[in-house]
Amino acid sequence: MVGSVVILAASSGKNYTLANKFRDTFEDKGVNSAVVDLTQLDWPLYTPEKEKNSNAVPDTGALSDLILNASALVVCAPEYNGVMPPALNNCIAWLSVQSDDFRILFNNKTVLLATHSGGGGAHCLMAMRQQFSFLGSNVIGRSLTLNKSKEFSQSTMDDLVDRVIQ
Repeated sequence: MVGSVVILAASSGKNYTLANKFRDTFEDKGVNSAVVDLTQLDWPLYTPEKEKNSNAVPDTGALSDLILNASALVVCAPEYNGVMPPALNNCIAWLSVQSDDFRILFNNKTVLLATHSGGGGAHCLMAMRQQFSFLGSNVIGRSLTLNKSKEFSQSTMDDLVDRVIQ
């Protein structure tokens, strides 16, 4: 049984709404969860130069602790030009340089991927699957795709949430 879930929303629009639907579904099933809106982190764009400037380095501690103590992650992100959005990539970049072993945040962590995209969303899901697999996560095979031709289904969400819980 999963202890808690962190839900990362990589946009403030439809994916943030989707993240909150996941949170409500987890809570309905008795699982503590928290939504993090990555667009509100206000972290600067990662560059090696900024990493060397202590005044430019964001405080990643709260998010690192949240992820480290979670049993699983859900990532809700729209497709941006065939890949995942900058907010998600920037977050992972900053987390990756803030400790000696950042993979501990993601290694063996169950990760569920979801997208609500104007286009199909498949490229975003592939990019996220590759990224989180590289980080050592156990990415659930089934994902959630919402777009113009695929509407929200609570039964699909329930199935996915049950997969995370198991």
